[in-house]
Amino acid sequence: MSVDTAATDRPSARRGRGGPPLPIPAVAYGALTVAAGLTWAGPLPTEDAVGALATLQAHPVAAQVSAVLLIGASAPLAVWTASVTQRLQALGARVAGPVIGLVGGVLAAASLLLSGLVAWTAAGAAPLGDAALVRALSTLAFALGGVGFAVTSALLIAGLAVPGLILRLVPRGLAIAGLVVAVVGVLSLVSLLVPALAVLLPVARFGGVVWLVAISVALPLSRRRRTAD
Repeated sequence: MSVDTAATDRPSARRGRGGPPLPIPAVAYGALTVAAGLTWAGPLPTEDAVGALATLQAHPVAAQVSAVLLIGASAPLAVWTASVTQRLQALGARVAGPVIGLVGGVLAAASLLLSGLVAWTAAGAAPLGDAALVRALSTLAFALGGVGFAVTSALLIAGLAVPGLILRLVPRGLAIAGLVVAVVGVLSLVSLLVPALAVLLPVARFGGVVWLVAISVALPLSRRRRTAD
């Protein structure tokens, strides 16, 4: 019994069971996401075809750089999702939550990847002057990176927040904040029918970024450490 406890207390053992550090991919994902949003907002679905074409033709470089940054953000999000799933399993969360989070994280990363690729294609197609094509591509990119990402990332966040709350792995306030962000992400689905609710999308996107970074710091490497805290 004492031998097992000593092995568990070794730093190398804790790292092995807890998985890789979570803040690194979380910060990378957050930085790329924020950079993509600051570089280019893109034409909104409410904008007509001619306006969408003119917007992209006026800012081709910004549109392509933002798309590349968004594509880049999908990679650390996928890495973080796999890492946090392993961490929760090591902490004894043998429930459906981490699996739901894993599925949601993979789908969210895929949404960012596809959104970036479609946005990059739209920017490349703008010089052709086909307004209908550009608007269709821009709308698809917005849907994938907006509602598509918000709903799937809600699965990721809720899948982590619930076991974190029930098992007391993270502070109660942080877990509840995650559930609030998840609810906002799900409600953003209605913006497909009521465009005015599109204001929920940046709340879900950037609120999720802050929450992922926060839980990366708060989630312990072992139950022993959390109990001691």
